[in-house]
Amino acid sequence: MRVLELAKRRKTVRKFLPDKPPKEDILKAIETAKEAPSGMNAQPWKFVIIEDGWLKAKIREVCEREEEKFYEKVSGELGEWLKEKGFTPEKPFLSEAPYLILVFGHTKAPYWLQSTWIAVGYLLLALEELGLGTVTYTPPNPKPVEELLNAPKEYKLQTILPVGYPADPKPKYERKKLEDVVNFNGF
Repeated sequence: MRVLELAKRRKTVRKFLPDKPPKEDILKAIETAKEAPSGMNAQPWKFVIIEDGWLKAKIREVCEREEEKFYEKVSGELGEWLKEKGFTPEKPFLSEAPYLILVFGHTKAPYWLQSTWIAVGYLLLALEELGLGTVTYTPPNPKPVEELLNAPKEYKLQTILPVGYPADPKPKYERKKLEDVVNFNGF
């Protein structure tokens, strides 16, 4: 089960080596993602690859501005978890990763949200197979990034995947046991 091996190995990466992977590897991973199933075969995804340093810095700037607003309001269990893990509004991986892959979904397509996220799952495993790391960064407010990139109104940003060779020493978070997530014939 090669897919299971990839899934078990894949972890969140927020730190990257400065070496830039070949663009062909990024395109190969997206080639895999576009094979995902989708409602009515609408294939409602759009992948925008950013490699320009100025544009990555601008994306980081608008995301961090929205993160600051988010962190001012966040509380409860999520707020405690973020504090415990040392997360802040700063997102250096947005400008330090060699590539950003922005995944958009076409909101007029049937089941666009589910379909787009299935494609993201395929993309994550394809990047892992190629030895590339990423984090699924979901900006608290994607609108400023959509506006920066002049995205058509019917496309909504779902995630930003900073991509490069991993330099993140943190281990993968532990996963729940199979028996903790599976029931048969009812909840």
